[in-house]
Amino acid sequence: MSTESERQSSSYLFAGNAPYVEELYESYLDHPGSVPEKWRAYFDQLQLVPAADGQESTRDQAHAPIVLSFAQRARENGFAPRTQEADLSVAGKQVHVQSIIAAYRSLGSRWADLDPLQRQERPRIPELEPEFYGLTEADMDKVYSATNTYFTTAEHMTLRDIVKALRDTYCRTIGAEFMHISNPTVKRWIQQRLESVNGAPSFSADQKKRILQQLTEAEGLERFLHTKYVGQKRFSLEGGESFIASMDQVVVQSGSNEVQEIVIGMAHRGRLNMLVNILGKMPADLFAEFEGKYNDQLSDGDVKYHKGFSSDVSTPGGPVHLSLAFNPSHLEIVNPVVEGSARARQERRGDADGSEVLPVLVHGDAAFAGQGVVMETLNLAQTRGYGTGGTLHIVINNQIGFTTSDPRDTRSTLYCTDVAKMIEAPIFHVNGDDPEAVVFVTQLAMDFRREFKHDVVIDIVCFRKLGHNEQDTPAITQPLMYKRIGQHPGTRKRYAEKLVAQGVMTEEETDELVKEYRRLMDDGKRTIEPVLTDYKGKFAVDWTPFLNRKWTDAADTAVPLAELKRLGERITTVPEGFNVHPIVQKVINDRRNMALGEQNLDWGMGEHLAYASLVASGYPVRITGQDAGRGTFTHRHAVLHDQKREKWNDGFYIPLQNVAENQAAFAVIDSVLSEEAVLGFEYGYSTAEPNTLVIWEAQFGDFVNGAQVVIDQFISSGEAKWGRQSGLTLMLPHGYEGQGPEHSSGRIERFLQMCADNNMQVVQPTTAAQVFHLLRRQMIRPFRKPLVIFTPKSLLRNKDAGSPLSELAEGQFKTIIGETNAGIVDAKVKRVLLCSGKVYYDLMHARTDREANDVAILRVEQLYPFSHKALAEELKRYPNATELIWVQDEPQNQGPWFYVQHHLFENMTAGQKLGYAGRPPSASPAVGYLAKHQEQQKALIETAFGKFKGVALTR
Repeated sequence: MSTESERQSSSYLFAGNAPYVEELYESYLDHPGSVPEKWRAYFDQLQLVPAADGQESTRDQAHAPIVLSFAQRARENGFAPRTQEADLSVAGKQVHVQSIIAAYRSLGSRWADLDPLQRQERPRIPELEPEFYGLTEADMDKVYSATNTYFTTAEHMTLRDIVKALRDTYCRTIGAEFMHISNPTVKRWIQQRLESVNGAPSFSADQKKRILQQLTEAEGLERFLHTKYVGQKRFSLEGGESFIASMDQVVVQSGSNEVQEIVIGMAHRGRLNMLVNILGKMPADLFAEFEGKYNDQLSDGDVKYHKGFSSDVSTPGGPVHLSLAFNPSHLEIVNPVVEGSARARQERRGDADGSEVLPVLVHGDAAFAGQGVVMETLNLAQTRGYGTGGTLHIVINNQIGFTTSDPRDTRSTLYCTDVAKMIEAPIFHVNGDDPEAVVFVTQLAMDFRREFKHDVVIDIVCFRKLGHNEQDTPAITQPLMYKRIGQHPGTRKRYAEKLVAQGVMTEEETDELVKEYRRLMDDGKRTIEPVLTDYKGKFAVDWTPFLNRKWTDAADTAVPLAELKRLGERITTVPEGFNVHPIVQKVINDRRNMALGEQNLDWGMGEHLAYASLVASGYPVRITGQDAGRGTFTHRHAVLHDQKREKWNDGFYIPLQNVAENQAAFAVIDSVLSEEAVLGFEYGYSTAEPNTLVIWEAQFGDFVNGAQVVIDQFISSGEAKWGRQSGLTLMLPHGYEGQGPEHSSGRIERFLQMCADNNMQVVQPTTAAQVFHLLRRQMIRPFRKPLVIFTPKSLLRNKDAGSPLSELAEGQFKTIIGETNAGIVDAKVKRVLLCSGKVYYDLMHARTDREANDVAILRVEQLYPFSHKALAEELKRYPNATELIWVQDEPQNQGPWFYVQHHLFENMTAGQKLGYAGRPPSASPAVGYLAKHQEQQKALIETAFGKFKGVALTR
């Protein structure tokens, strides 16, 4: 027969066994079938909530793992023999107490006081009431275990105190959502930070004065602009002034946490306020923009609430560089741009975990919920090629969206921030009328990001005093809301009254803050001191070598033959014991022969030698895309995969990372399945790192359709609007191979339509040597312009498109390639065919078959900027040519035809006619039927060599 002590130690309610039982219960809550049947029956009984008379018992819905404290009786009073029924009663109530705690952690945000306008009553949430669990008033003053909470250092609290602490922590002006996070360490960290202060931050008098100062400046700027520049758009921050207090905390805390740079992206709301009151832009400069003055160094410029800015600000912890990204009206599209810029800065510093560079994204409520690029950017956060050590997201939630919308029409989720749960980011909702709570959650969010290197979201629930812009009358569609807004005294006034009531400041002192800021505005003086105007950080990039440079096509891109052979040997060397796939091994063997000059180079080898020569010369290379390592058409093989992975490191080897000692970095990244966010990221990277060849490759050329906003708003126009240069390179597989509408065209016509002011380069090279020189030229020339390369598909392995190694050791990129067939006699040429891309090889073979030796074929390799001089030199060779025909694969209304015809016309001589040979106009980029594709291909060849017909523009 067992002794009493033995019975105690074996009891499942005894303290020593509590951890075991707790683990069982957590497993039960996740998967009831994972625990033994005996324990499952026991826990089922504890989960039943006592029912009212005449009703069935209901099951308590647990909202997260609940830590049980089965050993309460043993810890309190020592063990005393009890019946199993009594044990179950005690344990059952303790479980229900734990359920209440879990419910507040999960659902407390829904009952929190978050709306400054108090437009809706708090919802009734039964799970937050003790009665839901069968606990009565008689239980409120009983003592229960509190060992898994952080409200007190004591192990026990009365239920009344527990409920009060829960409501103070989770249901006042802060609503925390974090129980969706799967990592228990993270959840406990947040619980400790919130519960240890009962959600009530404690600030010193000086800290409170600083908060009021920020609110005063935020409100003061808006009121000054409202009276001085009546009716002009500025996207006022009024109603959301606490945002400036939040950003001030971000800057100050960053300095203390050794953050050296903050890269910020935001849309319009509050942008001017951010520029003046956080980044330190001179108010006088802002006023000049309101008065219509412009920068004559920009060809186009942009409106004032799109502009970026950078400054160096002194903080108690040291100087911090602030950079506000330029942003168009597509709102959230700036998100990946900021992430790319931050990643480039981190890599320049060797900041592997993002401790020194902080990305901050400021969102609007409707845009955060509504725009897909938000989700795409969030999805990059924890990936190897795009992570930035966590981003701080701040939502200025004005509860109305953009113009006249209602939350019921702007999203299908409870909160505008719910999309952030996909990456398990904690979300802190906070009432914008409680600036101390706003600053507190900002501190918390900054500490969280520093601790866990993960995204975190602050949702400042505020309001918008004026319309979407200052010309709107929002009361037309939101009369009740704007009636309340009209009665609201303002966040600054309320907080000032609070500080006066606390004795922190006098009313006169609060009024003097307002008057002093007005004096600064009247004088146009800077409000942020000190801004370090002469400070230059160690890792700052000097763009001056690339500025004010005239366009040139020429560049010395040749590489000595001996160096090419050495590089070829390095990129075809595989470590001993590394098992390459047989198909890839053949590619490597062929490339070694190419490097030895024993066979012509194909496209992949020309590309590889360009990268190898660049990294060996100190230029880093970064190439990303959905199949970037292998290449969509398996032509690149920049990453070799060991077929017996357990034998070699992580199972891969990258030859281009091993071409020379002290070489520059080479990174090739298979991206997530995204175009818009990834291309935006690479654009942002390129604007922060001019000395890196940054390439984004579309899986197929038409995939770029999904990133059109990035092309329109940044790549094609960023320099004209903002003076922002970028050397970003786009590779878009293009060519009519009978693969249907979706995989034929990279939409050449769209890019050409955007070309002006030498804003970018649009190129369709046709040989391995051409791509080699083109990629090198992109870095060697002393300016940075976006480069769009329409890359081939069938030409990747077409032997006609190969190049001897010698062509890489001499010459340069040719914008126009003239006739290369020695059998064509210039004086006998009657017709000149001009084309771009793969169709050249179709024409070349057709001419041979037809023995049409009076036809010359010219290749336009660079479509923009168009090389008039080079074309003129080639056309001079054919004085007897009376017909010029542009030939293209694409339908007539697509491709280069409508763009190129006026360039050709300018180079024609008297009596010459200009014609077109190609597919007929089409609503679709290509036909879907292979037979019809072949029929059209045959027809365009017939037109090119047949009797002149169609368009006839006579010079």
